[in-house]
Amino acid sequence: MRIVTWNINSLRLRMPLLERLCRENQPDIVCLQETKVTDDLFPLEAVQALGFAHVCFRGMKSYNGVAILSRQPIRMLTDMPDWCGKGDCRHLAVQHGEGPDAVIVHDFYVPAGGDIPDPVENPKFAHKLAFVEEARAWFAQRDVRRTVVVGDLNIAPLEHDVWSHRQLLKIVSHTPEETSRLLAWQDSGFVDAMRHFVPAEEKLYTWWSYRNRNWSVSNRGRRLDHVWVTPDLVPALRDMSVLRPVRDWEKPSDHVPVMVDLAI
Repeated sequence: MRIVTWNINSLRLRMPLLERLCRENQPDIVCLQETKVTDDLFPLEAVQALGFAHVCFRGMKSYNGVAILSRQPIRMLTDMPDWCGKGDCRHLAVQHGEGPDAVIVHDFYVPAGGDIPDPVENPKFAHKLAFVEEARAWFAQRDVRRTVVVGDLNIAPLEHDVWSHRQLLKIVSHTPEETSRLLAWQDSGFVDAMRHFVPAEEKLYTWWSYRNRNWSVSNRGRRLDHVWVTPDLVPALRDMSVLRPVRDWEKPSDHVPVMVDLAI
């Protein structure tokens, strides 16, 4: 099973990029974030034409939105929380397969949190912290097995997940308030599948700001996109790729896709 996760930053705008991505990499499942399209305008026929007969999506106008595309049958799980009671289309979960071999896939888009790392001054940052804590608590209360969590989690938790640990400690996405909460969520029952392949001592990024025109040369990136698996799926991990060249495609997202192969 080849899973790709990608903050596409507007599905309709970047359909040509999605088509190229799928043609060149042939994923079985694609999890998208920031689709920015209401459900009635979701380009279902165009997505199905890429070979994904099974599609689940939740969207809203101009903001947020998640979608899971699959070549094999999937079933949307409807008993998921309304995170922070906002109904803002930041999470989707599906079951792939049936019986003991079924795999659950969660697709998350965690709030970015604004620019001020203070939950009192900045309601967006408070929302982000509450979202991550709520997710941690929800998963911690469950016996989670054969599960994959992917998405734009908007936090770079480790020292080498950012271009400068020292300079970004007070920058939203790498503050201790965020990183400690994200790692606690991960510790509720998951293994970092990306760091399974790339040691924590090595730099690893999935996002480069639009503000930096020479993004590749300066390489001031952050690892905001993640893939986690439950321990029972670790033996199935076969490969992981950060598809960095996608950042240079025409009208790219500021995030690049992450691809993971599992022998299931």
